[in-house]
Amino acid sequence: MAVKAKNPIMPGFYPDPSCIAVGEDFYMVHSSFAYFPGLPVMHSKDLAHWEQIGNVLTEESQLPLGDCELSRGLFAPTIRYHEGVFYVICTNVSFGGNFIVTATDPAGPWSEPHYIEGADGIDPSLFFDEDGKCYYTGTHPNPDGCRYDGDWFIYIQELDIENFKLVGEAKNVWNGAMRGVHWPEGPHLYKIGEYYYILHAEGGTGPEHAISVARSKEVFGPYENNFCNPIFTHRHLGQKYPVKYVGHADLFQTVNGEWYMVMLAVRPTFGYTTMGRETFLAGVCFENDWPVVNPGLGILSDELSIELEEWIPGEDACQVSCDRNYQFAYMDEIGPEMLMLRNPKENFCELVRGKGLYMECQNIALNEDKAASYLGIRQDSHAFEVSCVLNTEGLFEGAKAGLIYMQNSKYYLKFEYEGMKGNVILCQNGVEEKLETVFLPEENVTMFLKVSGAKAALYIGSGNVVQNVIKDIDIRALSTEVAGGFVGCTLGLYASDSEEREVPVKALFKSFGYRRITSDKRQ
Repeated sequence: MAVKAKNPIMPGFYPDPSCIAVGEDFYMVHSSFAYFPGLPVMHSKDLAHWEQIGNVLTEESQLPLGDCELSRGLFAPTIRYHEGVFYVICTNVSFGGNFIVTATDPAGPWSEPHYIEGADGIDPSLFFDEDGKCYYTGTHPNPDGCRYDGDWFIYIQELDIENFKLVGEAKNVWNGAMRGVHWPEGPHLYKIGEYYYILHAEGGTGPEHAISVARSKEVFGPYENNFCNPIFTHRHLGQKYPVKYVGHADLFQTVNGEWYMVMLAVRPTFGYTTMGRETFLAGVCFENDWPVVNPGLGILSDELSIELEEWIPGEDACQVSCDRNYQFAYMDEIGPEMLMLRNPKENFCELVRGKGLYMECQNIALNEDKAASYLGIRQDSHAFEVSCVLNTEGLFEGAKAGLIYMQNSKYYLKFEYEGMKGNVILCQNGVEEKLETVFLPEENVTMFLKVSGAKAALYIGSGNVVQNVIKDIDIRALSTEVAGGFVGCTLGLYASDSEEREVPVKALFKSFGYRRITSDKRQ
């Protein structure tokens, strides 16, 4: 019996997908840049319904980030499985370079990183051949010197997987399908039938993004170009098409023998992308020993029919793409979907049974590239409402806490409590501007942020009464088109202090909620 999968299968900030099939289970990982913990691990049995079962990198020793920009850190992971062991290979562009971690359970724990000496460039991938040999595939600058920005090559080298060391000679095997191609990247190597295939992206992760493929009967080539390249793209559909920037794909086969491909794409609203790069799914068949993506259609579809039995994650699972209601006083742990900034201070936030979530008001401003006190989730819809209940008792003058809609440390919208006042502040290019102030006499303040498309509104609640503070805030600046970088927006709670105190002030959050909305009554 077939199940329907809706695109995107991972809405919101889930870029650079890599997916494998292990028996009847599918596992997928994504880039997380300078958010912590790093590299979310997703699980499914039907490709339509997904749960987050953990994160690959959960310790500072595994993921040093320092004070890097939010769009630095972890780029483009690849997940693979071989003889009972899961492997994730990735690049920490801020500290250490290319590394491998291993686990026998994809939910973790994962090993400490094995940094690969001599592995330059980014976007590494692993391939295990039929004879047991392992190969490293990556991308790096043209060894003869870059003639232009993005003049890179894909290379392959044998890897001693027992000792995590490159052996033999690195072979530059491919530099893209098109003449003068920019940024051949995200390469994956496969052996299907009698051919080795390199599947990669080119054109950069923007309007010219595309998926191309080359093949050879020898692992080190020579690789021949597919005359149908690029085999998949939306760049020919124009800038007004609702799904753009398609690329960075990974290929896998189900237990039934069907082939699928995951890839990233964006869904702008009014021409601006706030959710970042999301994960989409397409069907694949092989014709003349070349992959054909979504045959007969040639673009991404809204839905796919998948010949697998429907599977629904359990009630306690961390399901993807759903409303969330966190009642902190009744929680014992923070879920794997929650994001923090860089390497957070130990115990900066703490769940206390019967009380709620205590968050330390650190003397760190949000517009600094530092580990500010922040706990959030990914935005996954163009229209949503997020809320929190903040207990203001004990928040001294100078201490601040509230809701934030964050693109990066230079672009965000926040609604913060300070000294019985609620301040609405929009930060653009690192400069904060106060848009509105409202008096907040309540001990337990309910704050609401509502977003619809490129507009935002803020509210306060008392009992059953909800009062508008400000509406029609232009949030186009919270898009990658304006802010730049590689991350999508997140929504969360934060706390800060303008003073350095001997005993830090702590903000108490009672609840945090997120729900998608389809109507626009208050905007």
